[in-house]
Amino acid sequence: ERRVIEPRKKQQDAGSTRDRILITNSEIAQPNSIPPLVSALKTCAHQNAATFHFPGHNRGRAAPSSLVHLIGLKPFIHDLPELPELDNLFSPEGPILEAQKLAAKLFGSSETWFLVGGTTCGIQAAILATCSPGDYLILPRNSHISAISAIVLSGVIPKYIIPDYDCLWDITAGVTLSQIEKAIEELHMEGQKAGAVFITSPTYHGICSNLTDISKLCHSYEIPVIVDEAHGAHFGFHPQLPSSALQQGADLAVQSTHKVLCSLTQSSMLHMSGNIVDRERICRCLQTLQSTSPSYLLLASLDAARAQLSEKPGSIFNNALDLAIETKNLIGNIPGISMLGTLGFSNFPVIDPLRLTFGFWRLGLSGFEADETLYSDQGVISELVGTRSITFAINLGTCRDHIQRLACGIKNLSEASLLSFEKIKGQIEDHCGSAPFTDITMCLNPREAFFARKRKVAIGESLGKICGELICPYPPGIPVMIPGETITKKALEYLVLVKNKGATISGASDPLLNSIVICDV
Repeated sequence: ERRVIEPRKKQQDAGSTRDRILITNSEIAQPNSIPPLVSALKTCAHQNAATFHFPGHNRGRAAPSSLVHLIGLKPFIHDLPELPELDNLFSPEGPILEAQKLAAKLFGSSETWFLVGGTTCGIQAAILATCSPGDYLILPRNSHISAISAIVLSGVIPKYIIPDYDCLWDITAGVTLSQIEKAIEELHMEGQKAGAVFITSPTYHGICSNLTDISKLCHSYEIPVIVDEAHGAHFGFHPQLPSSALQQGADLAVQSTHKVLCSLTQSSMLHMSGNIVDRERICRCLQTLQSTSPSYLLLASLDAARAQLSEKPGSIFNNALDLAIETKNLIGNIPGISMLGTLGFSNFPVIDPLRLTFGFWRLGLSGFEADETLYSDQGVISELVGTRSITFAINLGTCRDHIQRLACGIKNLSEASLLSFEKIKGQIEDHCGSAPFTDITMCLNPREAFFARKRKVAIGESLGKICGELICPYPPGIPVMIPGETITKKALEYLVLVKNKGATISGASDPLLNSIVICDV
């Protein structure tokens, strides 16, 4: 567990003052009208009612004291079940329907659904709504774990695209039009047609694919386009930001409203455009996947985040974008620090300006080592740590004091760790390779492998066997091994490498990687 850090007093005082100003301004600024779901929740919570319904804390009367001391009573008072006045998530007719319609208007969709199971739930619903068992799904091999779980649930067959990979950064990019076209043609030669094309744009590092051309191509074959836009809910709301997936012609886009926008963690939205996808099937899939006891705090936070964005849709990101530029200027010229740009990914000229990734290999440091030092020195907490880099998310709540602490921490790293050019050169040359999943062989489809009989073997005995578990470093949650694939030396070595550098290995029955589960077929 990380200990609580007390930054230098001068920094703390300055930061506290600025943070108090931010909070005060936020409290003073009132929306023109209360969002419909927020209003309904407020009205219900303030009823003088004799309550004989769930949840058991009974509007805070029996709330656990330890949590009350932490967050107060208000969250419990507003933690209400599906009362008639609050509408029903699966057949909305009142405030939920109104809130979803307002969101659809803002984001430019024909229909929007609120999600309380995160973007994971939306991705699963999108794939189940467009693909039937035995259909093919074209998707990049670096898709999020939720897409793989959707493949298991739906019984579709994955047609993987191997994304561009930069060995210097140990980062994968998006997919190109030619890769999608090749996958469609290969399926056509086999007498098959894709049920859908699934694309992650932007990636966790902010790298964007050309969805406009890809959407046009797929629609010429009447294939729907699903976009995992978890990290792009802010796209399209400023001239300096990339266009959104819907603006580029996607049929379904799933956004984590809680990431760059300001809803509560776990709340997301699913947007639909066009008429290729059956909306009734989406509704059925969501009812299958989502909780029948949705949190109205999460739902109301989606409505509130939408209202917040609606107040200043063209200028709300001005300050965040200015701070991102300031951060690049402060850090970009520090000796030994590399900054991710489009030069390494010539096929992907667009990167989210609010997602900043800095490399530390020229200092002889892994991302994990640099991250620990930044935390202990300046109390900096990053968004994503990799083997060679760290990614920092700039958002609406970012303040200048935090930017300055980040820059100060990286400058201190540089001064303490800068190596000679010869040592740097050797490290760069030694690292360069290829993505850990470039030579995959699928012996069983993920659903078959999920239900296959399994056994555990020592990791040294697993080479060439069929993987029986989904193993990925987390974050970002991109699987290195997927059930049904042949276990390769490259994949094993990569997992051991990132584990030794400090990554958390998710999905493995043995997190120490001394053994691995294989399919006993």
